[in-house]
Amino acid sequence: MKCAPLTGWVERGRKYIMTELWDAYDHYFNKIKGMTLIRDEPFPEGVYHLLCDVIVKHIDGSYLVMQRDFRKHHGGMWELTAGGCALQGEGPLECAYRELKEETGLDAGNLEELGRTVQDECQSLYVEYLWVTDCPKDGIVLQEGETVAYKWVDRNALLEMSAHDLASNRTVGLIRELGV
Repeated sequence: MKCAPLTGWVERGRKYIMTELWDAYDHYFNKIKGMTLIRDEPFPEGVYHLLCDVIVKHIDGSYLVMQRDFRKHHGGMWELTAGGCALQGEGPLECAYRELKEETGLDAGNLEELGRTVQDECQSLYVEYLWVTDCPKDGIVLQEGETVAYKWVDRNALLEMSAHDLASNRTVGLIRELGV
C-alpha cells in the first residue's frame, strides 16, 4: 500500500488546523485531477468524495454490527459496516482495508465488492465490500471516538432492525437485494 497524505494544514479564520484531505471525484467515480477536497468544507457543485464500507460476515452466517459513539452524528445507533472517507491518494480498496483495521482491529483477507452507490444530496460516492471471515468473535478492537459496542447478529435479526436502530439502511438493502 502506498503512503498517502492523510492530513494537511488548512487555514480557518486566523489559525491553521490539521484536517483530512480528500480526492475529488465526478458522479461516475472518476478522480478529478488537480482538485483536493477538505473535510468540513463545502464541495463545488458536481464534485463528490469517496467513502468505502465493509460488511463483516462470519463464516457461521452472523454479521458484525457496531454501536456508534454517542458523541457522533447518529450516536448510539448501530452500523453494519466499518468504513469512512477515502483519504487523498487512496483508492477504494486501500480505504476499505484501512477503515476496517482502524474500526475493528481486523486485518481483512479478500474483500468482495458488492456495489457502488451515488448519493447526490450529500455529494458522496460509496463503494461497498463484503468480507467473510472466521476471525475470533471476541477479537474486535473498537476505535475510541467511533464506536462503543459491538455484537454479532444473524441475518434475520439484522433484517428486522428498524430505521430507529440503524444509522444507515443502505447496506442492509444490499444484503436483502444480493442475499449475502
